[in-house]
Amino acid sequence: MKFAATLLVILNAALLVPAATPYLPYIVIASLFLAIVVLALAIATAPLPEPAPVAVAEAVKPAPQTVQPKANPQAEVVMLLGVLQEKGRFIDFLMEDLTPYSDADVGSVARTVHQGCKAAMNEHFQIEPVRPEGEGATLTLPAGYPADEIRLSGNLSGNAPFTGTIVHKGWKTKSVKLPRVLHADHLPVIAPAQVEVK
Repeated sequence: MKFAATLLVILNAALLVPAATPYLPYIVIASLFLAIVVLALAIATAPLPEPAPVAVAEAVKPAPQTVQPKANPQAEVVMLLGVLQEKGRFIDFLMEDLTPYSDADVGSVARTVHQGCKAAMNEHFQIEPVRPEGEGATLTLPAGYPADEIRLSGNLSGNAPFTGTIVHKGWKTKSVKLPRVLHADHLPVIAPAQVEVK
């Protein structure tokens, strides 16, 4: 996951390089894909909360133990891909060989994929910037700043406080509303094949 996240930061930084302008559609699509991979890996590796113990009175017999259904994190990642496919044809786009198409063709399709995937993300995730300041703003970080939310680069020496310029405001998720997949003995289908009967 660290490799994918690092690659995502590098791709986003490439958007700031003027020489990369001819490759913007490819960089945007690759960034979107890597962001989804990082998000899916984070969901898949997140530990499930343990159920709170229930106090039982001495005079009351405990209820028979029922087996709690366990969530399948891998199936939930596949469900996320299914949502992106349904709303934005994301998997179709990634699996297509783009070599025979012009940059203009890829760019116009990327706009449609972007709109659909953004709608899916807005429906299932509450995403907000890590920092409210705009990119280019000056920021001073005191000692004890949240290191999981801020990545420092540049001339690092000494201890906080650090003063620098916001290059990317970052993103975080406040809530997730994905369907849970329970007792899946196999991974669900991302999108079923469609057959038109004649």
